[in-house]
Amino acid sequence: MSPDLDLLDLDASGQLTLLAARRVSAVELLKMALARHEQTHKTLNAVVAADLERALERARAIDDHRANDVQLGPLAGLPMTVKDTLDVIGMPASAGLEAFRRRKAEDATVVGHARRAGAVVWGKTNVPVMAGDWQSFNALYGTTNNPWDPTRTPGGSSGGAAAALAARVTPLEIGSDIGGSLRVPAHFCGVFSHKPTWGLVPQHGHVPPRPGSWQEPDLNVVGPMARSARDLRLLLSVICDGGVSPKAPPADLAKVKIGLWLEAPGLPLDPQVRRVIEAFAGELAAAGATVEAVSPPVDVETLLEAYMVLLGSIIGADMPEKELRRLELLRGPARMAKAAGADPFSWATTALAYTARHREWLAADAVRARLRQEMEGALGGFDAILAPVAPVTAFPHDHKGFAARKLTLSTGETVPYVTMLGWIALATACLLPVTTVPAGAAADGLPVGVQFIGPHGGDARLLSLAQAIDENVRGFSAPELKA
Repeated sequence: MSPDLDLLDLDASGQLTLLAARRVSAVELLKMALARHEQTHKTLNAVVAADLERALERARAIDDHRANDVQLGPLAGLPMTVKDTLDVIGMPASAGLEAFRRRKAEDATVVGHARRAGAVVWGKTNVPVMAGDWQSFNALYGTTNNPWDPTRTPGGSSGGAAAALAARVTPLEIGSDIGGSLRVPAHFCGVFSHKPTWGLVPQHGHVPPRPGSWQEPDLNVVGPMARSARDLRLLLSVICDGGVSPKAPPADLAKVKIGLWLEAPGLPLDPQVRRVIEAFAGELAAAGATVEAVSPPVDVETLLEAYMVLLGSIIGADMPEKELRRLELLRGPARMAKAAGADPFSWATTALAYTARHREWLAADAVRARLRQEMEGALGGFDAILAPVAPVTAFPHDHKGFAARKLTLSTGETVPYVTMLGWIALATACLLPVTTVPAGAAADGLPVGVQFIGPHGGDARLLSLAQAIDENVRGFSAPELKA
């Protein structure tokens, strides 16, 4: 092994190869990860809870098993962290709330799968309160910073996860996504993520909903984050309920057809982000892929109106009763505002969505069913649709109330904060898989990611496409983090 090789710079597959070859022990690799965490914690605040005694015991046991030629799982000896919305034995999911942190919990289903595969789970990564923001801060653990620029957010709600990955504190993460929570942090931090087809990965042990629930919430998914596409596949094969192989050949880009979607009424896009995506699409074409510009696959306003009801119904179910009563009082004025033309991102839409009646949810679900059929037709001629993840690159920390926040484009124009929901709504509402990959750096020096949206159940195909891009076009680039 070269003395200049930093093992933590390798992806998970690379680290696992060295573990299997006994060129590094699980204990040694864990201590390297802990040292990296110590070096970067003051700057990032990405990993906010740890169970070192249990992790060291686990790593020693795996080393003993390997020394005795005991058959081990596919993640044997790999140190990793988990988003703090997933229960871990000894580290219950806080979801940013003190009341949830002080309880006993068993491993979330996906954490149990990873542990049985041999992973050494040692820490939890920071999130916003109840996973409800595109920034990762809370009163319990404070604010997590972006490794590319600590004055900016790493995204949310899997923000601590993305920051830890980009800083090479962890090689794998398990995150979740209902409003872009896997995709936005991957985009902001320059890493990979995969939002699975809804239902492919079990959600039990994820908070929200409240601890102990066996509900599999609509829209929400649990999925992998990594620094390489091959690692996404490996971890997804471990945490899902079958149907995804741990390894597969990359797609042949010469046989791939991609629809490029960059414009839609009501969905802003910073020109500097658009330029990166257009250049990335050119790189794909130069590598042999067929890339064709497409119009919006569905009517965007109809999509957003339905998505806001579906999403708001879920969020409202976990809101404090006092806040729900306040929103109930706004239903009358909200209906009048909607009749006067209030858009899908307005306060009126939000108030009605959070307090939606069952009949209103059924109407939104019916629209969703129709849009899913339309998406099947739109995807019929393509392997995937390539689209932006968010209107902007990682933005400066902003802890004001949602209504007071704005996104500032590189042109100086401002757009509503809630437009962060726009580009991610299609795949979420239609329960479709998405792989997010790094596409390059914007003029401001910050990463830009793109989402590849695939057909229902097309997870394996998307991951093969992402692997081909990772190996032949571009992949993860590490930030120069100052400790």
